[in-house]
Amino acid sequence: MRPGETDDRAHAENGVLAGLRRLGVLGPDERAELVPLSGGVSSEIWRLSAARGDFCVKRALARLKVAAVWKAPLERSHFEAEWMRVAGSIRPDNVPELVAEDAESHLVVMRFLSPSDFPLWKAQLRDGHADPAFAAKVGEALVAIHAATADRPEIAARFATDAAFHAIRLEPYLEATAGKHPDLEARLFGLSRATAATRRCLVHGDVSPKNILAGANGPVFLDAECAWFGDPAFDLAFLLNHMLLKGVWTPPSRDAFLDCFQAIVESYRAGIGWEPAAALEARVAALLPGLLLARIDGKSPVEYITAERDKERVRAFAIRFLKDPAEHLSAIAAAWRQESLA
Repeated sequence: MRPGETDDRAHAENGVLAGLRRLGVLGPDERAELVPLSGGVSSEIWRLSAARGDFCVKRALARLKVAAVWKAPLERSHFEAEWMRVAGSIRPDNVPELVAEDAESHLVVMRFLSPSDFPLWKAQLRDGHADPAFAAKVGEALVAIHAATADRPEIAARFATDAAFHAIRLEPYLEATAGKHPDLEARLFGLSRATAATRRCLVHGDVSPKNILAGANGPVFLDAECAWFGDPAFDLAFLLNHMLLKGVWTPPSRDAFLDCFQAIVESYRAGIGWEPAAALEARVAALLPGLLLARIDGKSPVEYITAERDKERVRAFAIRFLKDPAEHLSAIAAAWRQESLA
């Protein structure tokens, strides 16, 4: 630890404790300890044990903890809390219990979910545990939230976060990637503009296995800092992207991950009612290779693909479908299955 870091951490934690007292989560004189939790790049996260129980406390960071310069508005913590309020009213089993929010200090307080009861889906996938039945539940829960919020002006007004979504998602993923692939600049910026212009449902914005807990009653979605009223295709493409990438991470389970891919697609498609399923699928299929390339060459590359041979293989696959887009997700899955077996 560098000199001064201990003092900085103590100062930060004192500020958080003061915020928790303002919220009434802690009593005026109640002593409590914050235990830092790992895993986040966009927020500081702690476990708090208090008289009222155990809580997860988050505070948004102005600059994300990645190698590239990536700044994001602190106000996103409020929209994460708002997403939990709305999505929790639709699918309470699939959303953490929101305890309190302090907009002044950008704090969000949730009920703590024990890893013994709510293991991280990413850890299960890393270990090769790919369960299509659980993946189908993820797709079912996601589409239920999208369907219940589709074309609702009052939800659109609560989540008019276009600028933040651009700063946190479209620019660092699609547009930054174009800087390393000038020949794809028009295509990647076109995907960014098309996504930004499509406003249909409440979008989570970070539907990744690292943000999904495997609970007894199905998935629990975490970290909705990117919440936006926009294109639901982004959520589905973002999720499916990980089912492809995890096959590079854990090769023996590649076919099982593709079975999860298909289970998600089928369960999600069954819940689409606000627009023709074919139209939404075409947007997902167009976005997917852009996001695939972004996780190699964008501002947030996946940490588990490190071999240059694997990076080149993902690049080549993504570029192929960016230059010759597929209309159906089954075409991308079939091509990836052949690639995986090569």
